Amino acid sequence: MKLNLRQQITQFAHVLQNQLFPCLEEELGELSGAAKRLAAVLELIPLARFVPSSRGWMGRPSKDRLAIASAFVAKAVYGFATTRQLLEALQRDDHLRRLCGWMSVRQVPHEATFSRAFAEFARMELPQFVHEALIRETQQGRLIGHIARDATAIEAREHFPETSEQQAKRVAPGKAKLKGQRSAARKQARMAHPGVPQPRRKPGPRGPHPRYPGGKKPSVPSSDTRLARQRSMSLPEMLQELPKDCDIGGKKNSQGNTDYWRGYKLHLDVADGQIPISAVLTSASLHDSQVAIPLAILTTQRVTYCYELMDSAYDAQHIRQQSSHLGHVPIIDPHPHASRKLPFQPDGTPRLSPAQQQRYRERTMVERVNARIKDEFGGRTIRVRGHAKVMTHLMFGILALTVDQLLRIVRPV
Repeated sequence: MKLNLRQQITQFAHVLQNQLFPCLEEELGELSGAAKRLAAVLELIPLARFVPSSRGWMGRPSKDRLAIASAFVAKAVYGFATTRQLLEALQRDDHLRRLCGWMSVRQVPHEATFSRAFAEFARMELPQFVHEALIRETQQGRLIGHIARDATAIEAREHFPETSEQQAKRVAPGKAKLKGQRSAARKQARMAHPGVPQPRRKPGPRGPHPRYPGGKKPSVPSSDTRLARQRSMSLPEMLQELPKDCDIGGKKNSQGNTDYWRGYKLHLDVADGQIPISAVLTSASLHDSQVAIPLAILTTQRVTYCYELMDSAYDAQHIRQQSSHLGHVPIIDPHPHASRKLPFQPDGTPRLSPAQQQRYRERTMVERVNARIKDEFGGRTIRVRGHAKVMTHLMFGILALTVDQLLRIVRPV
């Protein structure tokens, strides 16, 4: 008989409590709550399946990558801000060290080895593949009612990449020098003839623009927007087109004020039970709606669900059409610009139907997941640079969060 998700998790929790934890406590002594949570996470995620082995290769054998990957999962579970804090805990905590796979203190690698291994995990997207495998194994036979979609700010400590104007100034400094010489010449002319008024440009059109043919900037048709192009693109092409560099982002808070940050933006799809299904990391300045279609396709490939819940930032016709095309029912909070297309309240504001409003209340689960990622699983302590490494750091935390939420299905909070 095939077991459903609750029965599988119940069976797994029974094995943890009656077999795994007693064996570990008999070997290591009484385990703390964080150690038990780490043991459950490492037991449930298929980490060993995706970590490459260097046995049999020529040259000096590398350090055990499986133990290092387990240590990075422990870093997210224990909430360590830096790798150095993780190494200090591995030196003093025998339970943590043994759970990660090292029997003695001398076997723990140097901090530089951890850094090189983390770069390898980022290049091969290790936590992304492990999370996808975990979702497919635990959610494949489950019919999910709602998928809530939202994005959250991720602050990072890194410089912006050079813009095209900065590169032009660095490559061709002669143009900036010529511009300065012209400005100095005009200043000298004003000083040499103080009583002579300088001619001023008359207001009005300044003639054809020298940068564009015909003197007019061409207008971009609405059919050439990113959302329109995504309707006919493959998923790898969509993800490749999204900007991923660090920059400045802004988002309105609940009080209506705009908060700005430097870094990235994490886009999440969360299923009932606050289980993260898909995640995409982009530049902070990218609008939330630009990732809705790739996320919908990515989530559809992994699970089966009925409704998509999104706020007013996703209120676009292309998103609604793509969601219906994939076999889902989009429930999107209407944006004020769409008031003429939807039913009205007596005061003239758009509204959802009572049934849609009841389902839309489930969207708050993605807000709770965003808060837990930042507060409990390292979302606020980004100490790496670059899109790949930041995404790897976040995905280790999302892995730990996913297992914790799966266990809460049979263990109420």
